[in-house]
Amino acid sequence: MKDCLNKAVYSSKRSAIREFSALARKTPGCVALTLGEPDFDTPRAAADAVYDALSAGETHYIANNGTEALRNKISDYERSVNGLNYSPDEIIVTAGATEALFTALFGIINPGDEIIIPTPAFMLYEEIVKLCRGIPVFLDTSEDGFEINPDKLSALITDRTKAIIINSPNNPSGCVYSKASLEGIRTAIKGKKIFAICDDVYRQLIYTDDYMTFADFDDMREQVMVVQSFSKPYAMTGWRVGYLMLPYEIKERLELIHQYIVVSTPAPFQRACMAMLDEDISEMKDTYSARREYVLKRLSEMRLEFRAPEGGFYVFPSVKKFGIPSADFCRRMIAEEGLAVTPGSCFGTEGYVRLTYCYSDDELKEGLDRLERFIAKLEKELKEPEK
Repeated sequence: MKDCLNKAVYSSKRSAIREFSALARKTPGCVALTLGEPDFDTPRAAADAVYDALSAGETHYIANNGTEALRNKISDYERSVNGLNYSPDEIIVTAGATEALFTALFGIINPGDEIIIPTPAFMLYEEIVKLCRGIPVFLDTSEDGFEINPDKLSALITDRTKAIIINSPNNPSGCVYSKASLEGIRTAIKGKKIFAICDDVYRQLIYTDDYMTFADFDDMREQVMVVQSFSKPYAMTGWRVGYLMLPYEIKERLELIHQYIVVSTPAPFQRACMAMLDEDISEMKDTYSARREYVLKRLSEMRLEFRAPEGGFYVFPSVKKFGIPSADFCRRMIAEEGLAVTPGSCFGTEGYVRLTYCYSDDELKEGLDRLERFIAKLEKELKEPEK
């Protein structure tokens, strides 16, 4: 019966990030700096809010798009903190950012439509596009400092282009797109039937004062969808709650997709998310910032090239000089030094590795010590003449 499945599932690939994490777990004593999993527990206020909700009997069906109270809270938060104006009726509370992305892409893709994905990229995008019978079209940014080259972007746009996915801060590079990059995207798609899907899930974890999102362009509002998540900034990865913001006339149709996928997100979690929007996350952010400085100092001492991340908790150093594929680099490092990071090939960009710094100081020190030893070994191999 296996040949009776939806043909789209045959081209889907399992997460390579999870593959390397699993390999690390199977390796005794291995230090894994692979997953983007905050080492903080969810703030206590979330658990208290769930307890209050359960005590009040809030265990029944709620509105498909989330409670009115939570959507009002999100609307107020986005307006006051991020300067984005979306009414509660333009918000869908989703099962994490993943469902928000699926809802957005399934809602716009017809078979054969093309979605532009700047790489490096979280390759979930590619898999969702293919499941929706679309065609992923990759825009390589690695030769442009991980910024958008407007000429290269324009060259990829065809009459089948339906959207571009904009992930800033970026996973895996930590890059925040410059205003020039965002202006280039605007020039390329303005007035065309092309959506900009802004995956801004790392927005609250930025280390620069000049951040802007593509959604800040008011004249592009009708073409923009914004994806957000509670997972990363509030250490709520296991709660699986996010939201999608989009113009009302589009939301009115896409909410049906959400309705038939999950009906609604869990009722008790609505109060928890409301509590988190009032939570001060500066302690977590300051901790990530300090870890970032430590990691960048160590990588510089190892003479690895990288663009300093401006957001999130990843850094994406180049390993091109060692002359081996990034996946081989990572497999060897697990086997020989007991350190796991994620190869750039998992993100559509060869010659780099992603190192995650949302781990404890001790884990980071031990992991970077092992990376330093492994790099020294590779450098020695490059200097030795072939036998």
